Amino acid sequence: MLFRIILIYIGVMALGLTVIGRAIYVQITEGSELKKRGKKNIETSIIVEPTRGDILAIDGRVLATSLPSYDIRMDTRAKGMTDKLFNTHIDSLALCLAQVPGKKTAQAYKQLIWEARQKNNKYLLVERQVDYLQLKQIKRYPLFRMGSNKGGLIVEQGDIRKQPHNGLAGRTIGYLTKEPNGNFPGLEGAYDVYLRGEPGVGVVQVLPGGGKIPVGGANSVEPKDGGDIVSTIDVNIQDVAETSLRKCLNRHNAHHGSVVVMEVATGEVKAIVNLGVNAGGGYSEMYNYALGEAVEPGSTFKLMSYMAAFEDGYIQPEDTVNNGNGSVFFYGKRVHDDGRKITTGNLTVEQAFAHSSNVSITKIINRHYKGKEKQFIDRLYAMNLNQRLGLELSGEGEPEIKYPGSKYWSGLSLTQMAYGYEVLLAPIHTLTFYNAVANNGKMVKPRFVKEFRRHGALDREQNVTVIKSSIASISTIRKVKKMMEAAVEYGTAKNIHTNYYPIAGKTGTAQIANGKYGFGNVKRHYASFVGYFPADRPKYSCIVTVYAPQNGTSGGTVSAPVFREIADKIYAADFDMQETLKPEKRGITADIPYSKSGFYDELYYVFKELEIPVVQETTKSKWVNATGEKDAVTLERRTVANNLVPNVVDMGLKDALFLLEQRGLQVSVRGRGRIVSQSLAPGSDVHKNRTITLEMSR
Repeated sequence: MLFRIILIYIGVMALGLTVIGRAIYVQITEGSELKKRGKKNIETSIIVEPTRGDILAIDGRVLATSLPSYDIRMDTRAKGMTDKLFNTHIDSLALCLAQVPGKKTAQAYKQLIWEARQKNNKYLLVERQVDYLQLKQIKRYPLFRMGSNKGGLIVEQGDIRKQPHNGLAGRTIGYLTKEPNGNFPGLEGAYDVYLRGEPGVGVVQVLPGGGKIPVGGANSVEPKDGGDIVSTIDVNIQDVAETSLRKCLNRHNAHHGSVVVMEVATGEVKAIVNLGVNAGGGYSEMYNYALGEAVEPGSTFKLMSYMAAFEDGYIQPEDTVNNGNGSVFFYGKRVHDDGRKITTGNLTVEQAFAHSSNVSITKIINRHYKGKEKQFIDRLYAMNLNQRLGLELSGEGEPEIKYPGSKYWSGLSLTQMAYGYEVLLAPIHTLTFYNAVANNGKMVKPRFVKEFRRHGALDREQNVTVIKSSIASISTIRKVKKMMEAAVEYGTAKNIHTNYYPIAGKTGTAQIANGKYGFGNVKRHYASFVGYFPADRPKYSCIVTVYAPQNGTSGGTVSAPVFREIADKIYAADFDMQETLKPEKRGITADIPYSKSGFYDELYYVFKELEIPVVQETTKSKWVNATGEKDAVTLERRTVANNLVPNVVDMGLKDALFLLEQRGLQVSVRGRGRIVSQSLAPGSDVHKNRTITLEMSR
């Protein structure tokens, strides 16, 4: 027995020495290589996404920002999740999920998780994009609160794009998609490269349970966060424009509409609204109609036609046009003014424009350009009407002004184009042209971004881009400006005329095809108004378009009131736009006002500030009587003895209290205004704490 024990002991010792020797050998000869292999197996590189920059309004308010969001996943076959544990808690978990986030019913959540467990799904997507507060609740739910091993909870963090102003200018701001090429609209798409930043590389250590911890190192590269863009959008103007348009669309039961408000000098778009009927029957930002909907503009195009005739020297505002009975035929097609008596007979060119006569403009253009159609079209081309604006936002419509001899040119084309048919312009194109008129002929490119910033510091500014230094001669610009003011003063837009500030603009009403009915009995219209204000010092231009209104058809009754409502609210809030008192109007133009007697320094200061002439009968005195004469206030010396009751009649209460209480008298007052009598006679002896009663004028 002893021999056997010794033999076993020797064997164990030999085996131990062999293991120790082998370990020492491996450590010395292969240790460094094995360490490298081990490190390679437990460390890996991951892409670290940068934080996307914000889109800001012109005053710094956030229009779009990235907030953390979380995808909730579940390992339905987690190692510690027994059948008993799963069956005990699945109903409670489903009930809780139905409350928050509550995107499905409890039965739907239970069915989803149950089927995933049967299929051994270890990466089930339970819910997308829950916020942090929701995540905190979810972590306390049955099963999930047991952790990843028993409860199977997997949380993946990401970012979600939010627009804090509830979709205000939503289509222009844009949105993100899951497409890898970043094909999304609005400012989000136009400036995606600047906003998204540059991803980094992180090195993480993979733990045995699958967890990861950052380890850094030389191979790590920090991500470069995206920059912020400061848009030209003014939240207050945007809100006013959207509210006004929405009311109009509801009132007239229209299909869709748009509004653009632009700063005349810079082309900065202060507001852009695009509302269309959604699936629920309400209105929301469905499509960027202002940029992408190139349609026949109708009568707003008459401005371009008149300007062409002015530039070629064919007409003057005071020239007359004989409209006859308000109807004319060209190649068998009747052009008329809807039976309006005001556009029959002789009209001046200005009156024809103001009353938006179709007959007048077609007669003018046909008379002077028949046989010279290319001259008319070349003039329109010279005013940049056939060119895209090259906007940074995607989806800009293609303007179309066909040329004589082209495939679709006909004998009717010249006269039809004269009043806005057989041409295609998007609202932004029409507005840019009218804005150029307001800007004394200089056409500037509409812009949506003012500045680029990184971490609050200015990176670069977006400068004003001049498309054309002058679309017409200054003489023509002056003529059409006056005509546009006439359209609001006594023409088709006289319903929006205001005495507070002048408006210049033009109404537009175009008939549009109505599906299978074409241009037949069931008519649809495109109503618009475009102009600028104040007309004498243009600061803002604006276009309002309404597509297929059911209750009303004309631009004057449908779109113009929206323009006026927007303009009123902008004007009321913009003190720089309102006229100030002219210096030459200051001073006294009425009778000299009445003044109470009192302390000289204070009275003289007031008279000087009000520029009221002052005459001093005697040398300067501390207390004076003030008497208003025809041309000036006369100040006379008033004697006040230190040890006698002073005369305070005709003074104000403040000065009287000072004098009386200084002498130890108690003062009782009846009424208000100026003092007309006092109970203690002036010049009598003063007895301290004696009461003096003052009777006031009211």
